[in-house]
Amino acid sequence: MKAFDLLPALLHLVADEERAGDPSGFLQKLHHRLEDMLHHPSSYHFSAADRLMPWVAPDTSVTDPMLRSTVVTSVLTTIWDADRTARRTRLAAVVTELVKANKRVLLIAPDNRTLTEALLAAAKGLRGAGLQYRSFLCCYDPPNITSEGGLNLRDLIFDVQVSAFLGKSQSDKAGLRRKLERYLELTPILRYKAEKQKDLDEVRHLEWRLLTALGDTQAEIKRLQNLQAVYESLPLWQRLGMQVVGSNVATMKENCVLYEAQKQEYLHELEIAQSRINELKPEAYVDPELRPEYEELRDEIERLGGVAKVREVLAMEEDTKRLPFLQAKRVLAVTPGRVIGDSIFHSIRYDALLVDEGPRIPLPLLLACACLARERIVLAGDPHELPPPSSTSYGIAFGWATSLTRPPAAPAQPAPA
Repeated sequence: MKAFDLLPALLHLVADEERAGDPSGFLQKLHHRLEDMLHHPSSYHFSAADRLMPWVAPDTSVTDPMLRSTVVTSVLTTIWDADRTARRTRLAAVVTELVKANKRVLLIAPDNRTLTEALLAAAKGLRGAGLQYRSFLCCYDPPNITSEGGLNLRDLIFDVQVSAFLGKSQSDKAGLRRKLERYLELTPILRYKAEKQKDLDEVRHLEWRLLTALGDTQAEIKRLQNLQAVYESLPLWQRLGMQVVGSNVATMKENCVLYEAQKQEYLHELEIAQSRINELKPEAYVDPELRPEYEELRDEIERLGGVAKVREVLAMEEDTKRLPFLQAKRVLAVTPGRVIGDSIFHSIRYDALLVDEGPRIPLPLLLACACLARERIVLAGDPHELPPPSSTSYGIAFGWATSLTRPPAAPAQPAPA
């Protein structure tokens, strides 16, 4: 089977999901892209994408995902490993290899966070090889973090690089872009801080409950000890009344031992809770000036129609300047959704496609990106996240997630030894 043969089935799948509701219009754009690939195949590169077929449309009798294909070629490289760190290290080595070979690379990942982690690994790999990562890497989507390990990922943001490349831009758009970038930078930080504050409040509530229980236990121990001290001096009728309810010197001593054990348990739990509180305090701390700045930026962004509208304004009449710069970048990191949703990618082609966490990218998006690569595809991910092959009404058995609106099917499990 060829990659081109999948297009009719994928078009039907996307059309079915589109009919179920597409408020963002993304599925419509994807449908148009797949139709363009079907009707103008000469504008795309299917030869490298053909090598994906054993993985995305395997024989239904193959249950172990690692046995879908044993053919090793220079066109398709698979990096299957359950260890994400090991996968990223090998993927970063491929990036360095392709950069040294002067190849143009498209690096994709299913979401912004994963893309940022892959980009960070690539930057570390290039730096370790003695190469200037800022000269080769570009991130079309704003990275999830701005810096780590001495690497400033903000310098890799496409719009930031374009501004430096062009030298200057209109002052109002430049100011708006800075505000948008700052807003996008602060949003995940404050969201993270809010989550940590919630965790801190929960642990503090637990601490209060433990302190209350500890105080009650200590008070009971003290009451019993005081009662033992004066027991012999109590009137006989009072001692007899206490014994009727099972309270005598022996039982009071036993209860003291039990309460003391309970007290030590509370103290141990309290020590754990207070240790966790000390960990969470700096994580939940928010600079007093940060929240007012964020709220001011949020109000202005919302007043202008939201993030999508602001990006649309910033991109207006700039594509003619942005396209040459985009074509000149050696390694471009972007999510598949942006590749499909942004018209600027329609005419750009690459020497190689690198896919991080491939099984999490729906097949229509993966194929649409794969046909932009002329020479090579590198597919990385956990093979056990691949769903088992399943037959469809289109006469093709898919062994890859296909839905863009529903969670992927249950992943295949490794075959027993």
